[in-house]
Amino acid sequence: MHISHLSLHDFRSYASVDVPMEPGVCAFVGRNGQGKTNLVEAVDYLSRLSSHRVASDAPLIRAGADQAVVRASVVKDGRSAIIEVALNPGRANRARINRSPLPRTRDLIGLVRTVVFSPEDLTLVKGDPSDRRRFLDDLMILRTPRLAGVRADYDRVLKQRNSLLKSAQKDRFRGGSAGADTVQSTLAVWDEHLSRTGAELIVERHRLVNALRPHLGAAYATVARGASRDDADLEYKPSLDLAEVLMEVDPVQGAILAELERRRREEMDRGVSLVGPHRDELLLTLGSPEMRLPVKGYASHGESWSYALGLKLASYELLRSDGDEPILILDDVFAELDSERRAQLADLVAGAEQVLVTAAVAEDVPEALAGTWYDVGGGEVTRRG
Repeated sequence: MHISHLSLHDFRSYASVDVPMEPGVCAFVGRNGQGKTNLVEAVDYLSRLSSHRVASDAPLIRAGADQAVVRASVVKDGRSAIIEVALNPGRANRARINRSPLPRTRDLIGLVRTVVFSPEDLTLVKGDPSDRRRFLDDLMILRTPRLAGVRADYDRVLKQRNSLLKSAQKDRFRGGSAGADTVQSTLAVWDEHLSRTGAELIVERHRLVNALRPHLGAAYATVARGASRDDADLEYKPSLDLAEVLMEVDPVQGAILAELERRRREEMDRGVSLVGPHRDELLLTLGSPEMRLPVKGYASHGESWSYALGLKLASYELLRSDGDEPILILDDVFAELDSERRAQLADLVAGAEQVLVTAAVAEDVPEALAGTWYDVGGGEVTRRG
């Protein structure tokens, strides 16, 4: 899979830009602030319908514009398609394939697959559990796009359930008791929905971690000096004890319902949902099987970088093993790596069908990634040669 043409309208710093692209390496070189990352961010947006840099769509709209459009020609197995998404702040986004509207924007997910490695990825090992959950869910949905609907349903139910718990908490604080039976019966309905969608997310995340583990070990051994494939590991840690539960949807749903019932009083007192995949953690560890330590808090800066890079390379290899090679995006990462790690990374990815690289100076791009180069500056993207 590769992008053969990218068009942006009112996206980030670009009023309008058209970029013909080639398979292999496409390197975008320009001083900081000139818009090179905006180009690869747009490609990644087509994959995940979200940015790897910001949490909402609003910053993606050029100042003064009321809509942004990202359009790309995608080539897969020798066939080409034009995919497009229009970002509408305050309104629903719209997506099209070959100019035909899609019923839902999320139907676009999975048509383009990307794996991004950027300086922000250090949050995977140093940030909050929510960063690691997001990493899992994004990869899970790329592999199985229908799960985007499951996650959206879970988020909606969680929001409604939290609102009900907060209202009940405020009523109890004021000494009220009217409507207590209604609250309990409504909670029972939300519990059923939360447990069902939550169980599906937990099971799929667990399966994903098991599939990712061998790729992580191999990737970390490649990018970390002196490491073996047994040194890096990861484990999915649910917010409830599932040690004796068969990791299938129905048994996990039953366990969630039982835990919700057990913690009902605590949830009512605190006004928030305390059980479910929104409370889970992805535990990242380093060391021998006999002595594993959490990466967060114990790993050096270099080890953290190697681990984050290993996670992304493992994601890339897992997607490739599914039979659909993703587009690999290396956003301003070579400046953060020493010469040895630069060379190792370049050798690992040089054979990918398409690699998009951004760099502030040409010297940051390893010679092994010679390909199509673009100069980025002044709102323009110019192909060299």
